[in-house]
Amino acid sequence: MGWTVFPGGRARLRIAMVSTPWVPVPPARYGGTELVVSELVNGLVLEGHEVVLFATGDSRVPCALRAFYPRAQWPPESLSELVHSTFAAEAIRAAPRRFDLVHAHVPSFLALEPLLDGVPVVYTLHHDRDERLARYYASLPTSIHFVAISGRQASHFPELEQRSVVHHGLNPDAYPFGERHRGYLAFLGRYSRVKGPDVAIEVARRAGRPIYMGGKPHDIEAEYHERLLAPLLAEPHVHDLGELAHGAKTELLAGAEALLFPIRWDEPFGLVMIEAMFCGCPVVAFRGGSVEEVVEHGVTGFLADDPDHMVRLVRERVPRLDRRRVRARAIERFSSRRMVRSYLRVYEEAIARQARPRRAIGWTEVAGR
Repeated sequence: MGWTVFPGGRARLRIAMVSTPWVPVPPARYGGTELVVSELVNGLVLEGHEVVLFATGDSRVPCALRAFYPRAQWPPESLSELVHSTFAAEAIRAAPRRFDLVHAHVPSFLALEPLLDGVPVVYTLHHDRDERLARYYASLPTSIHFVAISGRQASHFPELEQRSVVHHGLNPDAYPFGERHRGYLAFLGRYSRVKGPDVAIEVARRAGRPIYMGGKPHDIEAEYHERLLAPLLAEPHVHDLGELAHGAKTELLAGAEALLFPIRWDEPFGLVMIEAMFCGCPVVAFRGGSVEEVVEHGVTGFLADDPDHMVRLVRERVPRLDRRRVRARAIERFSSRRMVRSYLRVYEEAIARQARPRRAIGWTEVAGR
């Protein structure tokens, strides 16, 4: 593969990172996948690896950038994704220096794997179970190495081979510690029924706390927003801040007594949970999806069974938590450095398997512990 070996014996990889065409890297506001890609690129470069990022031209990263689209193509649309993926695959194949590995984050790119002349491909699943995509993934070459972002998500894709679990990570230095909260609760995320903003507003009212809401609805959620959520956002204890940039988001979390995360779906990961914990803000969440892998009950937050339980936890248990311990434990488990090194182990495995193909059984756990 033409690796350059550092004096200490560490191999320097040449990596093609294929992000989405929907949001720049890093995202200015909304964009979970693109935030993770940004953290990966930054961390890999710091570790001494050569990265070429395929993203939109308005991205700002410390590595070479290749773009078909000069600006982000929102909202997501399948043909735009295919054009972006085809551009990336052709550029990777035609590169004068061969890449050691491709790490892709868009599904359409995987169909182009035969064009890459044997360059190993790692692909991260950023979504919940989708039957159409699951059938598509199962039809692809078995050499593709799939990565789930939680054990729960992995359990929903039993048909996939050559796979690992790597929890997301972020740079804790980008999240200021809030030693003392300012007496309010927070909700941060998409204004979608599955995220439960209506439940968060109810819990805050019953707990006797104001709640500050950061987010906005997507077009698909217009009916839910207009019929149910908009009247709740106008209640006196609710402060609707709209969609927040990074600085405003961290200010909100650093001052919050707790982040409410009352999900109604199998959340694949939930980056906002670790963003809150990095700020010292505990998370009170409904069980489900990745929540029980991310929130340590009684340490970094609490797992609630229903709204009544969530109200009791906010009133009685949250005030007893040590915010410094919340942050410290989150850093131990969910730093970008840990994520990058976990992915490097996945890369090594994918490269080795490509050189000596063999069937993989089960999921390899390299997640934060």
